[in-house]
Amino acid sequence: MPTLQLRNGRVIDPSRNLDRVADLWLKDGTILGPGPLPGETADRTLDCTGMIVAPGLIDMHVHLREPGREEDETIATGTAAAVAGGVTSVACMPNTEPALDSRSDAEFVILQARRAGNCNVFPVGAVTKNREGKELAELGGLVEGGAVAFTDDGAPVYSAEIMRRALEYCKMLGKAVLVHAEVLELTQGGVMNEGQVSMELGLRGMPAVAEDIMIYRDIVLAELTGGRVHILHVSTAGGVDLIRQGIAKGIRVSGEACPHHFLLTDESLRGFDSNFKMSPPLRTRKDADAVLAGLKDGTLSVLATDHAPHAPEKKERELDQAPNGIVGLETFLPLCVTHLVEPGHLTWPQMLAKMTLNPAAVLGIDRGTLQPGRPADVTVIDPKVRWKIDPAKFRSKSRNTPFGGWEVTGRAVATVVGGEVKMNLLG
Repeated sequence: MPTLQLRNGRVIDPSRNLDRVADLWLKDGTILGPGPLPGETADRTLDCTGMIVAPGLIDMHVHLREPGREEDETIATGTAAAVAGGVTSVACMPNTEPALDSRSDAEFVILQARRAGNCNVFPVGAVTKNREGKELAELGGLVEGGAVAFTDDGAPVYSAEIMRRALEYCKMLGKAVLVHAEVLELTQGGVMNEGQVSMELGLRGMPAVAEDIMIYRDIVLAELTGGRVHILHVSTAGGVDLIRQGIAKGIRVSGEACPHHFLLTDESLRGFDSNFKMSPPLRTRKDADAVLAGLKDGTLSVLATDHAPHAPEKKERELDQAPNGIVGLETFLPLCVTHLVEPGHLTWPQMLAKMTLNPAAVLGIDRGTLQPGRPADVTVIDPKVRWKIDPAKFRSKSRNTPFGGWEVTGRAVATVVGGEVKMNLLG
């Protein structure tokens, strides 16, 4: 494999508190380190002057749909979208058809990702068989097959007893349980957040407490068992506060925020556009501000997308019939740059830590750093370029986004995976 020199970029590595202009050298699929490195000769050089050179971005909350719903996305198209967005590693959720609940399922995902040859894919196994919440899946076998964490995402682990046992087993396996927090009795038939807007629109709502109650339960169970829980797509002020309290008590809990939950509110549903329909739903401005505050004070340590592609014919149904979710891999970085870094909510190192080092820590994977000897996954970012989001140009198979036409700043201009340049706009 050739030696690659990323020349004269602003190298930011949150894992080492590194932030300086330097050359970064990659060789044989691993990081050599920032230069100068006497005696090294580059086989290929990318001029990164004016660019940010960061560890490869990690999106730990992605739905790749394969197997079973290839009309929405495949592992090949989803990973192509990731590379286009500067993401070098994704963790894929198990709500496929059939569910990812066995060793062979995890191995299938890894094989398909290898065939696609785009980015790293880390399978997340189902907590329960077929995600039905009745019986634990074969957690040990899933780990042997390559699963890095467990969740029934798309649905909660409804039995507190099963959740307790899952946390105990996963503690022994050294894996986190990723929590979709929802009390189903309170959300059944819901279309959007329960509040003033849902009342005015005459739509059945999903109350914020449906999320808060389950977050509280699973934090308490984590305290009881010593297991690790990570709360997916936090959307409520109450949820942020519960995570904050859990962290203060020393409980092994972390949380993530998706851009739509701090950028958008339930007011967006006034147009009855299903691109604004998701689970958990868009909440109030108070909730969105609380999610932003959680990112700023470190309560929410991870940024992720909950990339949820749906074929156009599905999203074009009536609002109450359309599926939840939006695509996010190709808008992830620019939305965060524009609405977190530019306004001064987070510094570049703080934001990048939530996209690299911190998700790697939750998943326990050997990524998210530029330390010498580690895998050569690197994202090069133009921090100043202004552009308009155009869903027609997405590499994803689906186009369901509420951000079409938004003016944004910053984008990935080169994506390096395992030392190989998978995307390059630098020339």
